[in-house]
Amino acid sequence: MNVKDAPADPTPRSTTRYTTLDSPLGELLLTADASGALTSLSVPGQKGGRTVQDGWVRDPAPFAEAVRQLAAYFAGELKEFDLELRPEGTEFRRRVWDALDDVPYGSTTTYGEVAARIGASRAAVRAVGGAVGANPLLILRPCHRVIGADGSLTGYAGGLDRKVTLLTLEGAGSEDFRHTPYPGAIATAAR
Repeated sequence: MNVKDAPADPTPRSTTRYTTLDSPLGELLLTADASGALTSLSVPGQKGGRTVQDGWVRDPAPFAEAVRQLAAYFAGELKEFDLELRPEGTEFRRRVWDALDDVPYGSTTTYGEVAARIGASRAAVRAVGGAVGANPLLILRPCHRVIGADGSLTGYAGGLDRKVTLLTLEGAGSEDFRHTPYPGAIATAAR
């Protein structure tokens, strides 16, 4: 995946900009900081998702490229996002989110494989699950591609029905959503 985290915003109390976008998952809410870097993408009813707050500015201009890329993704024409992202989270969460970027379109991974990829111990799998669940950039950082070690669908902050929709769009699963590891996942998990 070709997303990149932007450097920290030097303006401590920058204005949050937002826009909404109709999608197959419902109305998406996108937020960005004053520089235009994306800070979140939420779906309706998302556990921990953002909602419009007082003082936010509705401004579709900074989101033109994100809207274009999301439309292409939902049309099956885009497999990698190339957007400037600035998620807020602990160092551990950022490492987990960065690891999500390496899971290709049409593939899945497990929480254990993500833990191994970031050099975390087997005992850290629950913490990895918490970080994946706290991903503020749904779809863009593909947490929907993380499944259980037994190949089962596991929680998704946007709801399991949306996870199934995304995995089906990407051709990543069958009816039982067996694990379809991405290249290098086995070698990474074995470390």
